[in-house]
Amino acid sequence: MASVARRRIACGWSQAELALRAGIPRTTISAIEGERLTPSVTTAIALAHALNCTVEELFGTGSTKSVADNPNWAWSPHGDPCRYWEAEVGGRRWLYPVENLSMNDTPHDGVWQRGTAHDSSVAMAEETLVLACCDPAAGLLATEYERDTGFRLLVIERGGGAAIELLKRGLVHLAGLHRSTSKQPDRNLETVRKRLGGNYRLLRAAKWQEGLAIPARDRSHTPSTIVRQCRRWALREQGSAARECLDELLGGQTASGKPAHGHSAVAEAVRAGWASAGVCVQLTAENAGLHFVPVRTEMADICYSETQAHDPRILALIRLLQSRSHRRLISELPGYDASETGEIIRVQAV
Repeated sequence: MASVARRRIACGWSQAELALRAGIPRTTISAIEGERLTPSVTTAIALAHALNCTVEELFGTGSTKSVADNPNWAWSPHGDPCRYWEAEVGGRRWLYPVENLSMNDTPHDGVWQRGTAHDSSVAMAEETLVLACCDPAAGLLATEYERDTGFRLLVIERGGGAAIELLKRGLVHLAGLHRSTSKQPDRNLETVRKRLGGNYRLLRAAKWQEGLAIPARDRSHTPSTIVRQCRRWALREQGSAARECLDELLGGQTASGKPAHGHSAVAEAVRAGWASAGVCVQLTAENAGLHFVPVRTEMADICYSETQAHDPRILALIRLLQSRSHRRLISELPGYDASETGEIIRVQAV
């Protein structure tokens, strides 16, 4: 907004100094002054206070209507009241119901109650990157990302099929998928091309071992033995790579069991005893103290649109994944291989 820049310059302040006085990131000031971002109510009030003026003087009457006044829920909240995170994706601001704190240790941005959003802190919408994936190490990545880049990473736990759908609808910046295997290395690329078309990129997060988690006392050593003996499966949702892997192992047989959403849920189902086996990655099986039988090596990629390729939040993630320290950290996780982490593949339309 021109008014913000004009008043800032009149005060003799840099963007960094205004950001410090207002308690918001400098990149937010830059985006607002460049009219690439409409501030939330909280941000507008903070700026007006720092510049010693009213919100109306700074932005004009009605120009600061935020997502809190007319919320765009990425999907329906699970109840009322509902804690939420806020993020900007593709120029639109969204509210995300808080879920799976094991992957997100960041505080919520506010509480939605009786039709009103109550902000609990300065909004971080324009500093937040949203990733939908089922990588059990994504929470570790989120912590590392915030510490090293100053941005925030929200992880929405979804299987590959659901993650791609959220990306297609413009509700997330990034979608994780892991259909590619050592025998079929182009499956991720083919999936994106089929579901989304061209003009996307794949960022390699890791290679990992996916296989069967079974109770620690069960020392079966082959997938075929486990398939013959298992009577109760922890079933991943249709459209996920883990469910695809199980269906291939079953060879057309019907799997009997209960749903388990996510790798950790599969491992917990087996550990708790209500499932005899399930498909997950080695990391979650070992974390749960289970016996793990590998089935295949998969390539875990992060998909994003070419139109977002120069977003500073995504560029920061790429730099992190390509760093030596991150690759070393990933390589130390059970079943993970960081030899290709950080590589980028462009997906062109056929």
